Amino acid sequence: MKKIFYLCAAVLIGFASCDKVDNLPVYGNGTAPQLTASAASVAPTAADSNNVALTLNWTYPNHATDSSLIKYVVEIDSVTKSFNNPIRKTVSGVLTTDFIAKELNTALLARGYAFNIAVSMEVRVISSYANNNERLISNVLPISITPYKVPPRVALPITGKLFIVGSATMGGWNNPVPTPTQELARLDETTWGGVFEMNSGSHYLLLPENGSWDNKFSVATNTIPGLNEGGDFGFNLPDNIPGPSNAGWYKIIVDFQTGKFKVTPYANALPTDLFLVGDATPGGWNNPVPVPSQQMTRLNASQWSISLNFTGSGKYLLLPVNGSWSVKYAVPDNTVTDLWKGGELLYNSGQDIPGPNTAGTKTLLVDFATKENYAVGKFTVTP
Repeated sequence: MKKIFYLCAAVLIGFASCDKVDNLPVYGNGTAPQLTASAASVAPTAADSNNVALTLNWTYPNHATDSSLIKYVVEIDSVTKSFNNPIRKTVSGVLTTDFIAKELNTALLARGYAFNIAVSMEVRVISSYANNNERLISNVLPISITPYKVPPRVALPITGKLFIVGSATMGGWNNPVPTPTQELARLDETTWGGVFEMNSGSHYLLLPENGSWDNKFSVATNTIPGLNEGGDFGFNLPDNIPGPSNAGWYKIIVDFQTGKFKVTPYANALPTDLFLVGDATPGGWNNPVPVPSQQMTRLNASQWSISLNFTGSGKYLLLPVNGSWSVKYAVPDNTVTDLWKGGELLYNSGQDIPGPNTAGTKTLLVDFATKENYAVGKFTVTP
């Protein structure tokens, strides 16, 4: 479309003159880039960490500017996240970019994805002027990325165990500490967790061996603001870990892979005991339930376990007090397919837990210190 403009200059005596100038150029809109990838599945090994694992190419978007000034933002996110918090890489003036294996691996591990399990991801590229005007979004490509195993940032405790000690805990600085209440659960290969009643304004340490002061997991300095809510830790560092500002129940997750710990408030006190009641159990809905056959065993600071001969039908609940219906642990929705195998638990609300589909002895594990962002915890049933 052509447009005619006039240049007018006002003069002080009150009249103006207007001169016709040449037609100004009119630029068309650009076209969304078309993205292609070197592979639809990426599964490098640790030996490939410095090698190119993925190459992305895209077509020229025809923005009305010098090609060297066009900005491209590559975004990668899981298929369920709709690019709400993607991995981003920005380049300018080129129609391609490479990702080395270490870049992708580090990004996926930081988001909590497990080793050696493929993750369904999506990738796109957004072109624009340098000032972000006229953003054009490419097609979206599916891509599978499998994180590979890397050494943890902090070496794992050689005992395979972890205990909490200090004035921030109910056991104080007494060592050995009381167990199982102050032994953390091993949640996976590199993560430990537990739920603890904590004192305010105090400190604690993590010990690989109960009763020994020879080694500890601690912090470099405990003066860092916010460290009582989590941060970096290491092996035999000089300072105790600061406890929470307020007394109460807290979930502590210790991740040796990233070298970080996290402390979050926990809404309810942990039970002292757990009992199973319901027609999925031999004792039916009779309450109190038979003990010790339907009383779970506490393993550590967050986990209870029992091996039980389930009936193969029916439902059940978890009770912290045998003979009382006042408090229970249940599930949000018991119509979920295969929920009997495991899922999220609720405190004093929800629906009865579905029992296993077939009769026989199975092991139930209840965990209140999960890596998942559950307010209460989860249960898992295995043959």
